[in-house]
Amino acid sequence: MRDYKLATGVVDGAEQPLLLLDGAVYTLGEVLGAHAPASLLDVFRDWARFDGLIAQATPAGPGRDPATVEYRTPIAMPPKVICVGTNYRDHLAEMKVTTLPVFPYSFMRPYTSLAAHGEAIHLPQLPKMVDWEAELGIVIGTSVGPGSGVDPADAIAGYTVINDVSARDWIQSRPHVGIDWVMQKAWDRFQPTGPWITPARCVADPQNLAIELRVNDVTKQKSNTSSMIFGAIDIVRHLSSIMTLEPGDLIATGTPAGVGFGRTPPESIRPGDRITVTIEGLGQLENTFV
Repeated sequence: MRDYKLATGVVDGAEQPLLLLDGAVYTLGEVLGAHAPASLLDVFRDWARFDGLIAQATPAGPGRDPATVEYRTPIAMPPKVICVGTNYRDHLAEMKVTTLPVFPYSFMRPYTSLAAHGEAIHLPQLPKMVDWEAELGIVIGTSVGPGSGVDPADAIAGYTVINDVSARDWIQSRPHVGIDWVMQKAWDRFQPTGPWITPARCVADPQNLAIELRVNDVTKQKSNTSSMIFGAIDIVRHLSSIMTLEPGDLIATGTPAGVGFGRTPPESIRPGDRITVTIEGLGQLENTFV
């Protein structure tokens, strides 16, 4: 079966699922014909069948240059967006967290927080300490939940690139009840994602991928997913013991050290900043903040 990547973008004026094959971009319609699904969510809802069909298909024509495509968020309205925090030991240290978590520490985010590769992200007026976080993303392809009997590893359809943007203002002034995750994480367009989703079978080891974030070409984060406290499968196992994970669900897995808030003096995203997240084998996500 051939390796490929999936995205969503605008071709001929229409938003549609895209395929990256041998360095060229095709629409799924050009590869699968009239019966191609209308969205990537539809692809992941029948993942086993479509993965086989796409991997064996032979596209007609030369395809497109990936640099010429206007991308959209890969899955516009996933059933759930779940984020895991404090999942790299070095990031815990820079955030002055002294106790290792005994399970993946997670929260949920609205899909309105998603943004596309290449999209200009408008900084909201209220928070003044907006930060970056490079993260590996998981895409679910098979429902898995309490008592389902599904192996968590089999539920993972693919991996993607995420920038988990955070408003840090409410960490310093948090009340005793804890951090207001909505005020920190739920702002519109605060989770750029993509542009590509790489099938899990095309990723030899998700726990051995170089991950890097640059701000205006200056490296701020440089690590490897081998430094995660809880790996991708452990995260899916934990979350699926609580709730049913569904096809198309998106999970962010935490960030390594190098965030702006942990620096001396602290740094934050400013208008005009261009932030690039690269994960080995998965691609590059870039956004300018305005």
